[in-house]
Order: sequence, then C-alpha cells, then structure tokens
Amino acid sequence: MAAVLLEEKAPKTCEVFKKMLPLKNKIIHVRWSGEGVWIPYGDTRTGLDYENNTSHPAKGEMLFYPGGVSEMELILAYGRCLFSSTSGQLSGNHFLTITDGLEHLEALGKKVLWEGAQTITIDYWQE
Repeated sequence: MAAVLLEEKAPKTCEVFKKMLPLKNKIIHVRWSGEGVWIPYGDTRTGLDYENNTSHPAKGEMLFYPGGVSEMELILAYGRCLFSSTSGQLSGNHFLTITDGLEHLEALGKKVLWEGAQTITIDYWQE
C-alpha cells in the first residue's frame, strides 16, 4: 500500500510520525470505533496538539491521537469509523491517507478482527 502524508494540513503531526519511522508494531482491532485498526502507545506523549483533527476518518485515513482522556494511538479506518474510547467520542489528527491499495484494507481489517493482532511495517520514502 502507498499513502500520502498531509504535510500542509498536519505538519507537526507528520514530523512526529516521520521520527517514529520505520515503524514495526502490531495492529489490533478497535474496541469502540467501528471498522478500524489501531496501534496503542499507552502513556507515551509527543507534545502534539490538535491539527486537522476529526472524529470521522474515512476508509484509508489514519489519525494520530496525541493522548489526553485516552492513551496515545494511531488509528486507521478500513470502513465506517467513529473514533471513540471508554471516555466517549475522540478526535485525532488526520495526517495520512492511503492512495494505493485501498481495496485491500477491508480484508486486512477483517483479518485483524477474526484472527487477532497482525504485524505491520510502515516506512517512508520519497521519489
């Protein structure tokens, strides 16, 4: 899959994310948000504030939640999604959108839902 970083709309979030790369972690299925997968980061904080934030990521949109009422996390919507936690509706920074391979997202989400955590690797390069 390929994606575009939304550096004009979420420049600080993109900078923090790029410093996390290459990222290799496990994705798990969201608990309250609908059709999405996420990477929890617990009490980790990056100093980010909100920018280009939303509670309704569309299929292929990734949000960076900087932490606050819930733990820091990355969430990727593979279908209908309303970003939430035990505290209620949340809002995260939309900083990345998948541009190629979107047709594979639903299968990935269902695999995580029915088979459990899956390893994911995210790397960055420019052409």
